[in-house]
Amino acid sequence: TILLFSHYFLEQFSCLIHRYWKKKFPAIKEKFSNRNIKIRKNVFCKVRQKTQKNSSFHHFLNNKVYICNCNYTISMKKGTKINQILQQLPIGVVLLSSWLKAQGCSYALQQRYRKSGWLISIGKGAMLRSGQKLLLSGAIYALQQQAKMQIHIGGRTALGIQGYAHYLEVGSKETLLFTLPGKKLPSWIKNNNWDTKPILISSSFLSQNTALIDFNKEGITLKISGSARAMMECLELAPNRFELTEAYEIMEGLGLLKPDTVQLLLEQCKSVKVKRVFLYFAEKAGHSWFRHLQLNKINLGSGKRSIVSNGVFIPKYQITLPKNLA
Repeated sequence: TILLFSHYFLEQFSCLIHRYWKKKFPAIKEKFSNRNIKIRKNVFCKVRQKTQKNSSFHHFLNNKVYICNCNYTISMKKGTKINQILQQLPIGVVLLSSWLKAQGCSYALQQRYRKSGWLISIGKGAMLRSGQKLLLSGAIYALQQQAKMQIHIGGRTALGIQGYAHYLEVGSKETLLFTLPGKKLPSWIKNNNWDTKPILISSSFLSQNTALIDFNKEGITLKISGSARAMMECLELAPNRFELTEAYEIMEGLGLLKPDTVQLLLEQCKSVKVKRVFLYFAEKAGHSWFRHLQLNKINLGSGKRSIVSNGVFIPKYQITLPKNLA
């Protein structure tokens, strides 16, 4: 009877302490100040001191205080989790909610980070560290590294990044992004004002991962097209979205291309137009690497290709080009 009464009394006392604790001390927040930590430690010490007279209750409260200490430790670890992640990322990188969850930050924890001011939402499933600017490079990094989306900077933009900007229009505010057909940019990219405007181009005339290079932009490493691939991407857009004359001027400056890379691209390329114009431009420019290409391994298709109307026919490559390029 005494044991049952003691057990019942302890249970009632436990509920009483629990209600008092919740009322007196709100849930511990993630963002602690040193002062708050010291106050809570002092409270734990005072509770222990007041229960020294009764060893059973002291043991009971010690267990409760121990549990509170465990919760406090977990909260501190969660509070520093976002710091650990941000320290590993370049400034300006977008944080995808799904990726953060995979790193150990639950959706509930992410919501608490937003409420506490660590992060700000820039759209569904995407966040940015508070105080940072909207950089398209940070968004592309998130798509490439966090979402594992097959997308890269290519064409005119990639050539400009690699130092061929003197051939291109100055002050371009667009960034050409190439991806597979059927892929779309997420709404959080479309609905924000970035430092440059993203232009998505769907294409499959080249293998998505061939001849891409790493390029560091503002501390952020991105996948972009190498110069040979970027040249072919420009030709894919020609003549409607890229001037052929401008394309040839760029080709004249590509005297240091690696023939092995060019060979691989030409063999994989599915566009007969791109292959024929690329080879004609390279031969016309007199590049030394052109002589190392194995043209017999490149499928140039059959039949004539009229790239422009009222142009000049090039018999060797069976293409019609503007008169100033003949």
